[in-house]
Amino acid sequence: MDLYAVGDHAEFAKTVTDFDVYGFAGIVGDFYGVHVNEEYAKKTRFERRIAQGALSVGFLATVMGYMAAKAPNPGAVSYRYDITFTAPVYMGDTVTARLVLERKDEERNTCVFAASVTNQDGKVVAQGQTYLKVL
Repeated sequence: MDLYAVGDHAEFAKTVTDFDVYGFAGIVGDFYGVHVNEEYAKKTRFERRIAQGALSVGFLATVMGYMAAKAPNPGAVSYRYDITFTAPVYMGDTVTARLVLERKDEERNTCVFAASVTNQDGKVVAQGQTYLKVL
């Protein structure tokens, strides 16, 4: 746990494309109309297609991988995500997933991170906490 210090942080940024949304839908089976059907999406409060919320969690998982990689073998694993979606992610949005180490639970070998995903305008689209277990 000495490899991790409160305040440690990392981030990953990506522009969300049709490929991301359709690829993710194909992997997890989330073909809900608001994600893949423009005509359906026009009739929703979003008025156009949005990315799956779980895709934003996936971007946070990328950053958790960066943090886990800091630990020597046998390493570390992410095991919990408490995330709330606060705004939609549209095609063409550039999102940044960011983790900041808030606290360490030495007894449980666990790091707790503040998690956020923001769009290009700085609007938070997802936020919460993630947990990394150091093995």
